[in-house]
Amino acid sequence: MPKGYRLTASTGIHKGDRDYQQDQVVLLRHARVSGCVLAVLADGMGGRSGGRKASDQVMMTARQLFERYAPETDDAVVALTQLVQEAHTVIRLTAVSSEEEPHSTVAAFLINPGGDCYWAHAGDSRIYHYRGNKLIKRTLDHSYVQALVDRGELTEEQANAHPQSNILLGCLGTENDPPVSTHFIPQLHAGDILMACSDGIWHYFTSDEIGSVLATLSAREATEFLIEKARSRGHGSGDNLSLVVVKLEPLGT
Repeated sequence: MPKGYRLTASTGIHKGDRDYQQDQVVLLRHARVSGCVLAVLADGMGGRSGGRKASDQVMMTARQLFERYAPETDDAVVALTQLVQEAHTVIRLTAVSSEEEPHSTVAAFLINPGGDCYWAHAGDSRIYHYRGNKLIKRTLDHSYVQALVDRGELTEEQANAHPQSNILLGCLGTENDPPVSTHFIPQLHAGDILMACSDGIWHYFTSDEIGSVLATLSAREATEFLIEKARSRGHGSGDNLSLVVVKLEPLGT
């Protein structure tokens, strides 16, 4: 039976108002299996080269694992969890051999040929799942302000403007093992949209605004628009920005 959709995708990255680019983002198509893709985003932290080293390790680990991944037999959740844990271990080893303290977030989603989708994240880089412009689900940050939201002490809006919104409770490269939150979507449909982004993007938008942009524009236009708009809303003090958008376009459009 035909799936009824085709994947269109785009990645976007910008230095923002920072001196160095420490974010990284990649969209990988499986070398052997059509319709299988892995999107990975990492927001590196820890000084000029430390953060870049950390996000480099996430990308390298992702490529190696995806190269070995067999969609028909392998467990996607195990693969994604392994990605987070292995990258964390390598970053820790990098820290031992250098003077820096490299840390990184990670947000990754994997779409199998059958249309089932899995995601994993650690830190405050996010993944959003929309159906049209309606938010179905998004990741919850491993952060101090998200913990306050969970306890009912802050609203989402207050959390976004909170002065300590950048304090993470877990990420890759710290002394403790990173928290890994996973999610499973049994079946994606035509009209579904997935986006992973760093806090340099999501900090400047409501979920409704993001949904409206993603539903209205093509994947490429949406990435360009969100970067441009986040840049202007940052008023000269914006973070590195990165995102990846995958749209399931109905066939015949």
